[in-house]
Amino acid sequence: MKITYYGHACLGINIDDISIIVDPFITGNPLPATKAIDVNALKVDYILITHAHGDHIADVETIAQNNLDAVIVSNAEIAGHYEAKGFQAHPMNHGGSWAFDFGKVKYTPAIHSSSFPDGSYGGQPGGFVIESKNKNVYIAGDTSLTMDMKLIPMFTKLDLAVLPIGSNFTMDIDEAVIASEFVACDKVMGYHFDTFGYIEIDHEQAKKKFFEKGKDLMLLNIGESLTL
Repeated sequence: MKITYYGHACLGINIDDISIIVDPFITGNPLPATKAIDVNALKVDYILITHAHGDHIADVETIAQNNLDAVIVSNAEIAGHYEAKGFQAHPMNHGGSWAFDFGKVKYTPAIHSSSFPDGSYGGQPGGFVIESKNKNVYIAGDTSLTMDMKLIPMFTKLDLAVLPIGSNFTMDIDEAVIASEFVACDKVMGYHFDTFGYIEIDHEQAKKKFFEKGKDLMLLNIGESLTL
């Protein structure tokens, strides 16, 4: 499994010959490094969406239009929104799982808000646990620290937890450390940081706090990848 960081909360995931993008927000990202990413060149089979905020769905329609066989996976309201526009979608809800051709996906609770840029209802926000062969990843989405995270290791042994760390709109560094304990995963990729002034972080301090707890925090540069 290869994971590429496209900035903010946008991830590219490659599992064998299947390509997935999570929360595509590239063209609207103000950070200069995203300008090197050609959204129109992205080839994807699945588009996973945690919630309906503009900084998570900005490029969904462009990518879906360029990949007409791609399936949008999200909560029922978001899936229905894109189905009404003529795109393929698979609806989910909290606690539900589905076996896709790349692996099993569970839609997990998140504590946040969710509305489309026009203010219409975007369903309840969530995250995803992806189980694929021998590698399992938790993508938390935008969320506060929640006790529900303790349920995840009861069913899935994680190889990586992708957690928001920017504070203000989501949990902060200290809470992300606790979240990694709740999900029983010492290998953490941070996201949802530095994009805007509200969520800028001190990288070295963040890594130190995880290191002091015997954990590894990875802060990838935009366009950088890791392989599990």
